[in-house]
Amino acid sequence: MANYITHLDVHHHGADEQNLLSHGFNKIDVNLNKGEEGNGSHVWFKKESDHAPITRIQLTFNIEMSVGLIKAGYIKLPNPIIPAPGADPIYIWFFQGSGPYDTPIVELGFTTTAEAEVQMFQQGWEKLACDLKRRAGGDWLYMWVKRENPTYITDVAVTDSFKSDEEYIKKGYIRVDEDARRGVGRGYTFIWYRQTTDPKRALSDLKVSTTESEFQALQQQEYQPVNINFHEWIGSHPLYLWYKREESGKPIKAITLVLNTAAVPVYKKAGIAVIEKNLNAGTKGNIEYLCFNQ
Repeated sequence: MANYITHLDVHHHGADEQNLLSHGFNKIDVNLNKGEEGNGSHVWFKKESDHAPITRIQLTFNIEMSVGLIKAGYIKLPNPIIPAPGADPIYIWFFQGSGPYDTPIVELGFTTTAEAEVQMFQQGWEKLACDLKRRAGGDWLYMWVKRENPTYITDVAVTDSFKSDEEYIKKGYIRVDEDARRGVGRGYTFIWYRQTTDPKRALSDLKVSTTESEFQALQQQEYQPVNINFHEWIGSHPLYLWYKREESGKPIKAITLVLNTAAVPVYKKAGIAVIEKNLNAGTKGNIEYLCFNQ
């Protein structure tokens, strides 16, 4: 049997569980719809040596997010993760690749507390930023992946439309599947990253600038800006994401967004960097912070 995951499925209460068992699937014993009577939901996986490994997983909460994934050859699981009334329908998409930015996924996990999230980061897991209970309320529920080898962030990008999704995906980028301007009310902004297994090629720091003086200071410190102003359409002060790559620096292993403000002190106590500059400052959007783990 292969060590890496090759197949995925989502099973809801009342469906034929025996069929999945007979086809060699294994259930992750976490009910993702706990508390909703009669509507249990589980993710199942299979590992087969004669199939290509799954190397990238994306989550979608609207149709527009799907277009680039379809064009880039991702496979969509037909059932939403949680069939909860009022929740955004979150779907799992996966890709089986063998390019320079593809590293096989060997385990899947889920968390509902900030403390559990910290433990996952410390054990080398990668967080998918979309809350599986998006707009449903209750605990913050996140999906995590563990890869065959340690990976590091080698590139970051930002998009403010869906036009270039296919291009980024085909170039090996992974989308941080939460709107970085959530609640602002106009368009979608997403952060993207690519991974490497070579720590010498990794980024060593990330910053956010919100004023002209900060912009100039980061330029002088030889940080590189990602060329999209998060506040372009808002009419507020410019806000930019910056990165730096130094071989002598500590490599960045993971990047995500934090919307649960109660998680911030838990992350910081554990040494996980949270840039406490709200990406939606000056708007009615959600408070969002950029976070990275080294």
